[in-house]
Amino acid sequence: MRMSIDQQEFQPAYMELARTGGLRQRAEAAYEQLRHCELCGWKCGIDRLTGKKGVCRTGIQALVSSYGPHFGEENPLRGWRGSGTIFFARCNMRCQYCQNYDISQSDAGDPLDPADLAAIMLELERLGCHNINLVSPSHVVPQFLAALTIAAAAGLSLPIVFNTGGYDSQEALRLLDGVIDIYMPDMKYASQQIARHYSKIPHYPQTNQAAVKEMHRQVGDLQLAQGGLAQRGLLIRHLVLPNGLAGTAQILAFIAAEISLDTYLNLMDQYRPAYNVRTYRHKFPRLARPITAEEFQNAVQTARALGLHRLD
Repeated sequence: MRMSIDQQEFQPAYMELARTGGLRQRAEAAYEQLRHCELCGWKCGIDRLTGKKGVCRTGIQALVSSYGPHFGEENPLRGWRGSGTIFFARCNMRCQYCQNYDISQSDAGDPLDPADLAAIMLELERLGCHNINLVSPSHVVPQFLAALTIAAAAGLSLPIVFNTGGYDSQEALRLLDGVIDIYMPDMKYASQQIARHYSKIPHYPQTNQAAVKEMHRQVGDLQLAQGGLAQRGLLIRHLVLPNGLAGTAQILAFIAAEISLDTYLNLMDQYRPAYNVRTYRHKFPRLARPITAEEFQNAVQTARALGLHRLD
């Protein structure tokens, strides 16, 4: 399978939709979905256009915590000029060990209209970023699509990265088909019970696996341009947790069998107790320590034994 793209051949997925008016239609359809919101795995069904808020606690405006070139992402995203990250406040998950809890679990952000969000995208392009990296965007798909419509009309030509916890609905992903260039979902848990206990979310494995399958159907395996920059495809993140709580072996087996052996996979070893796990260690004793070198090496060995060879 081809895993590289000629730089001269590449154009972001959304440019065709922008030319034909389809991007504006997607944005309009997404805002209609806000009347009975099913844009993430929760499917709250509330009318966000009237100001009501569901689990994500976000109404009609997106909350942006910060933005700028980011050099801490995977090599194919950060390149040498940084990934143009936009951090959205709030999250549709409640991970009790979240290392970005000050963003994901608070209102620490500025409410922005689509024109303001579009201006941020264009600024990140002027700063030389290699892509627009939407961090925790599942609950603001309509706002993003409206902003992209404006930014594309103004000349935006960077690939879009959908950087998500992986609790995404099929309804939202249909709206994003032909819009997103790079999907970067987490695959956090193989067990529903573990997901419910540590991230307070129902039906995570089923929702997550269906979402990742659809993402791969849309964009395929990760393709790189000359210089190693990601331009299109799927990049999966998996955080190894202590005591096997993430179900790493089962998740890796799913990726190998149901997605692709050519999946670009970032196995992450940076778990540390944070947020409520750090504050209330007695309530979460199995997560109250970092992972060991042996736990991480077992994850790497399992991935390689299954035939997964594109490990970050």
